[in-house]
Amino acid sequence: MREFFSRNGLVTLDRRFSTEVVVIQISALRSLLAVVDAGSFAKAARTLGVDTSTLTRRVTDLEDELGLTLLDRKRSGVRPTSGGAIAIVRVRRTLADLEMLVDTARANGAGQSGEFRLGLRMSPVGDPFRRLLGMWRLHHPMVVLTLHEMPDHDLYNALTSGRLDVALLAGYGYCPNLVTQSLFRESLFAALPEGHVLASRAEIRWDDLRNESILVQEWEGSHATREFYASLIGIGIPFRSHSASEQSVFALIAAGFGVTLATESQAQLKVPGMVYRRIAEDNASVEVKLAWMPNSEDAVAGRFISFIRDQSRCEGGG
Repeated sequence: MREFFSRNGLVTLDRRFSTEVVVIQISALRSLLAVVDAGSFAKAARTLGVDTSTLTRRVTDLEDELGLTLLDRKRSGVRPTSGGAIAIVRVRRTLADLEMLVDTARANGAGQSGEFRLGLRMSPVGDPFRRLLGMWRLHHPMVVLTLHEMPDHDLYNALTSGRLDVALLAGYGYCPNLVTQSLFRESLFAALPEGHVLASRAEIRWDDLRNESILVQEWEGSHATREFYASLIGIGIPFRSHSASEQSVFALIAAGFGVTLATESQAQLKVPGMVYRRIAEDNASVEVKLAWMPNSEDAVAGRFISFIRDQSRCEGGG
């Protein structure tokens, strides 16, 4: 026998191998349990705030629908019949499942539980985004978050195709047809081999990097990072592209293959053999923003966007 629930307050019992369909009011099931727990129709009626005759009719109609006497009625009270006792166990389980279904639906509809997919261009290893994620987790422990790290153009395609709900992007990325929300700006640092001549300085400038091999984390078809670096350092720079993770590029820096730029949050990641030096230029920063599709209706993603935006503003971000 399969059990179904519908919004009109009915439980439909579809008897397998039969065309018979029994439709039961949920209120009748609750009334049955109230009578069993109270031990009498009169006590249950007072608890529910209904007439005894009304309550009696509900349970009698339920028995008629099922074709089974559920209660043994005596002057001393009522008790389940042998068949009724088995049915009541199922009724309790069914009502508990329905209540759980309603609670889950309401929580999902309010964005308080569920799951959403967050795309990243930069790993959230440092503050402020690590701290923002921690606050989100504290306030929304029922939400499952899955991370997807990928290049800029893949993030865009995943958002527009519905494979991602929200993405965290660098501000220089091209985002047509997406809604974006600026969160904060991060200062830029030079990531250098620890034995590099520039590592002895407390700060460096763009001119100091123009003769260096600049390593760039980028993939085929995605040159936004290289173009951003060139807008800061200048044209004609010997860039070296690597379709590799952030950690792998940092490993090459530590091994002496060149230098690269890192955000302030990335500079909180300690890599053996590599050091960070602040870039003393007015334009040495990058915007970080959230992006999503304008027709997105996912309640959890919407709550995440609002929460991260508001918390970022409280901390003095975008």
